[in-house]
Amino acid sequence: MAVIVSLLRGVNVGGHNMIKMDSLRKLYESLGLHDVQTYVQSGNVVFRTNEKNLIQLSKRIEEAIERSFGFRPGVIVRTAAELAGVIARNPFSTRKDIHPGKLLVIFLGESLDSKAQDEIGRIKAGAEEVCIDGRELYIYFPDGMGRSKLPALLEKTLKKSGTGRNWNSVTRLLEMARKLE
Repeated sequence: MAVIVSLLRGVNVGGHNMIKMDSLRKLYESLGLHDVQTYVQSGNVVFRTNEKNLIQLSKRIEEAIERSFGFRPGVIVRTAAELAGVIARNPFSTRKDIHPGKLLVIFLGESLDSKAQDEIGRIKAGAEEVCIDGRELYIYFPDGMGRSKLPALLEKTLKKSGTGRNWNSVTRLLEMARKLE
């Protein structure tokens, strides 16, 4: 069985799209997914499955959440190996000045075309640094994300479903996935 990490977009943020994690685990189990575990309250789920078509699996999860909770968040999935690759490709990994709580990875459903990459490269919002690698954007917020204008500018530019996780969450999710392997 493959170990999969799913990341829900916009769950339990600002009092909107609320799902209790025990209810989310039960929902995933009802879909025939195994050894379901959640991490923090933002819709991070690690599980095992025999499903080969991850795009179809993502849509099944989205539909089930909509039926059960009345809203449809985007669901981004990665295999444990893909998540390990995200960590291995961290463009900031050799820098000592990077605080892991200020490093964000935005997981996209699909890679950006060259036009979108160029547009993102032209965004200047402050001291933030953005690196694009396939279906992930790595963003370092040296002054924190709280007042940054970059997330809103990226949202407007991307026009694709994606969800962000800080570096501490990304590495913890891989640890959880490795334990299930």
